[in-house]
Amino acid sequence: MIASVIGGGSWGSAFAIHLARSGMRTNLWIRETDIFETAVRQRENPVFLAGFKFPAEVTFHHDLEDAVRSTDLIFIAVPSQFCRKIFLRLAPHLTEKQAVISLTKGIEKRTLLRMSEVMDEVFTPHVRPRIGVLSGPSFSKEVAQGHPTALVLAAEDAPWSRKIQHLVSSPSLRIYTSRDVVGVEIAGALKNVIAIAAGINDSLHFGDNARAAMMTRGLAEITRLGIKLGARRETFLGLAGIGDLVLTCTGRLSRNRHVGAELGQGRSLSSIIAGMRMVAEGIATTLSARRLAFREGVEMPIFEQVYEILYHKKEPGKALAALMSRTLKGE
Repeated sequence: MIASVIGGGSWGSAFAIHLARSGMRTNLWIRETDIFETAVRQRENPVFLAGFKFPAEVTFHHDLEDAVRSTDLIFIAVPSQFCRKIFLRLAPHLTEKQAVISLTKGIEKRTLLRMSEVMDEVFTPHVRPRIGVLSGPSFSKEVAQGHPTALVLAAEDAPWSRKIQHLVSSPSLRIYTSRDVVGVEIAGALKNVIAIAAGINDSLHFGDNARAAMMTRGLAEITRLGIKLGARRETFLGLAGIGDLVLTCTGRLSRNRHVGAELGQGRSLSSIIAGMRMVAEGIATTLSARRLAFREGVEMPIFEQVYEILYHKKEPGKALAALMSRTLKGE
């Protein structure tokens, strides 16, 4: 069994390390020339995942076609804003025997499509590989360290997903299966917006009570939208839902929480983005989620206030006041 990981960021690098440690030959495609050359020379990614050596089973590729040639599993670990371009480049080189699994947590801004929907749209004119989504609470550094992690693999083909489950699971990474592709993708993408809100909360010392309320009501908003889009309610109570939400809202390694904390300290969004080489998906997802909510007629007040803070420079204190002064109602 040979796997390809497309994307040399922190998550792609960590996942390649995991696959190789599990005994799988792994091709890691790295777009950035400097990072690729360093990886070949030093067997390390000091920019995105410093301090971890790649096992011998990992080979590095700068040519995308070469990276997926004769492989069985292809894992996509690039930011959502770049996924369609990568899918278009991949499509002519895929076969029906291959499987493509998204590790990306985002929604395409222009079309409001989930990553599996973008794959289906791009790949179908050429070939239809099996498609899946892998998500859940997973900081890259901890996966690279071999710390215990649990994820969920969502795919419509249950027998196939069980096969992948056994191939990719290891003593340090346990995978559960689900058929709710919609719910797993919506939960994974939208929790990043609530993490921004949690970062703002912590930076302004609003307290643990406020953070708990933000996370709980944020999950309620995510669930409402997910169900309207066809997801299953129970998915939002699992790893892709509350599991990933808790991690992203409370973990020190959360990029989205970091963005919120910096906003809470008065920094502008543009200056925060300029200082980050890694992408915080929640910034773009805020726009996508807001558009989805309007399209589906779903009320999402926390998402609306995060949007106002990010894109209209609303003071976080006023945003909190707007949430607390809403009409009282039952839970």
